[in-house]
Amino acid sequence: MASVVNDNDVATAERQELPPSMVERMTLIMDSFGGPQIRLTLEDVAGRTNLPRSTTHRILEQLVRLRWLERNGRDYGLGPRALGFGGKDAGHGALRAAAFPLLHTLSVRTEMVVHLAVLNGSDACYLDKFGGKAAVQVPSVVGGLVPAHCTSVGKSMLAWLSPEQIDDLYRGPLVKRTAHSIGDLEVLHRELIRIRARSGLAFERGECFPQVACVGAAVRGPDGPIGGISLVGDVRAPLERLAPLIANTAHAISDKLMGETARKHSPRPESADHRDVPPIPALSETVGRILALGERGEWF
Repeated sequence: MASVVNDNDVATAERQELPPSMVERMTLIMDSFGGPQIRLTLEDVAGRTNLPRSTTHRILEQLVRLRWLERNGRDYGLGPRALGFGGKDAGHGALRAAAFPLLHTLSVRTEMVVHLAVLNGSDACYLDKFGGKAAVQVPSVVGGLVPAHCTSVGKSMLAWLSPEQIDDLYRGPLVKRTAHSIGDLEVLHRELIRIRARSGLAFERGECFPQVACVGAAVRGPDGPIGGISLVGDVRAPLERLAPLIANTAHAISDKLMGETARKHSPRPESADHRDVPPIPALSETVGRILALGERGEWF
């Protein structure tokens, strides 16, 4: 006679087969990421580890807070702590190599501080900093994290995410670094709309560090932003006129990483009202608009 297996017995057996310790469960989750470029959703990780979805989500968020993983919208990837064991800045080597000569030249040409950063959840993580003696005056630190919505380089990358991804990143109150920081999610959405209208150029004055201003642009990849760069100066610096240099440099880094043809076909910044974003105009046309807006004082 065939035996009847109760559903509760199956569930109990599955629970008994789960790794008994938190360390083993964390190891299972970390092992599910096969390399520094791998991006997995919660469902992907739960499927690979056979852990309950609720358990997987709880551990993933703990690993993000501790910087073993990073979250970009709904996708998770290895974070700075995990990558550090494979060599400094592992996973971002190609980006740093492509950006280094261009950012060095930009710093020498402008005599200003230049940053290279990537998104780490809702934070921007600085990968490189150029500027010689001037760099000492800017309190950013290579390897350090700052709220992405408080910096031009962070906002330039956030502008390439969908409104739903932004909502997912900012479920709690927005951190304010200074009195000028954006502290409301709706205000952030409106700021990202303005950045998209400027073909991805972002500005901030005193939002992250007092008396510091910067202009930033994202480095584009086949699936969205893979990094961002910013030019930093005094809060009174006329960054509007330097914006074309940042735009050109970001485009050049993107081209080095994936080729001009691939960049032209990469995703455009997401529309906040779910309609298609108009095609990004030619760079010369964009620069003309940028300078015209700056002269009329419509950015700040």
